[in-house]
Amino acid sequence: MQVDVAICLVTHDSAADMAGCMAAIAALRSPPAEIAVVDSGSRDGSLEEARRTAPPGVPLIAQAHAANVGFAAGMNAAIAATRSPYVLTLNADARPEPDYLDRLLARMAAHPRLRVAAVTGRLVRTAAADGPRRLDACGMRLTRAWRHLDRGSGEIDRGQWSVAERVFGATGAASLFRREALLDAAVAGEVFDPRFHSFREDAELCFRLRERGWEVLYEPSAVAEHRRFNLPERRAAMPPWVNLHSLKNRYLLRIYHQTGRNLARTLLPTLGRDLGALAWVLLRERSSLGAYGWLLRHRAELLARRRAIQRRRTAPAAELDAWFGRQGAPL
Repeated sequence: MQVDVAICLVTHDSAADMAGCMAAIAALRSPPAEIAVVDSGSRDGSLEEARRTAPPGVPLIAQAHAANVGFAAGMNAAIAATRSPYVLTLNADARPEPDYLDRLLARMAAHPRLRVAAVTGRLVRTAAADGPRRLDACGMRLTRAWRHLDRGSGEIDRGQWSVAERVFGATGAASLFRREALLDAAVAGEVFDPRFHSFREDAELCFRLRERGWEVLYEPSAVAEHRRFNLPERRAAMPPWVNLHSLKNRYLLRIYHQTGRNLARTLLPTLGRDLGALAWVLLRERSSLGAYGWLLRHRAELLARRRAIQRRRTAPAAELDAWFGRQGAPL
């Protein structure tokens, strides 16, 4: 059965990626009902390139922000500008295969007894000419140190992670969301939290979805290529402001979502990670020290948002705690 899907993209100096991204969208076996592109302070003509290369016959909504407002704020604007009951969030450097959307939709429809909020696929990295294909993301998992990691990230693709299952979360790079779930998890009208700006905004959304009783699934037969740049091993090559946001956002996740029960269960690994991060910042990355000051200055606002999030919880805290240290769960 044909269903309407909005494809939502946020661009920032993404002109070089737009032709390939739009070509992949045009090749989808089930074309989207609408495409929304929100540009976040680009200086390379990203939005003009999006208009030029967009597939004909599909309504295109194009918006521009003068400043770089970040992925979360940009995606909120893109979602608000569309009306379809399903939303595919897509990075400009992602290339879904022609059946990608069909397979995600089929997996979502296959489990009517589950409250499925999102389905994510098997993301693979762009292969070097003389190298093996590596995995990029096969769903998201949580560690007991409060890290959220993409399953399979960096592994040579040998067919592992081949079973459809429940996962903690879905990457914003190429995942299908049910609009009803996004609106249900929104706080003060915000689907993604713009305070995250760069990094971890998709994980934070998945916390809220699970706290409202929604499920996230992984479909291995849905394949998309993703040319990812921001990786932990490339931290030294990333701009200082990006690293500052990355550090800040790890604490935002816990301010919003950590319970007393979880604190007791994860205290030692999390404390060790925090002390390691502080030592790194003091010794090697002093440009990120401002993250601690930002959290202190905004503490009243952040605690108010935490209260708003916690008041809306419908799922027991134990259900979310069970995802810490778990790779996945059977359907």
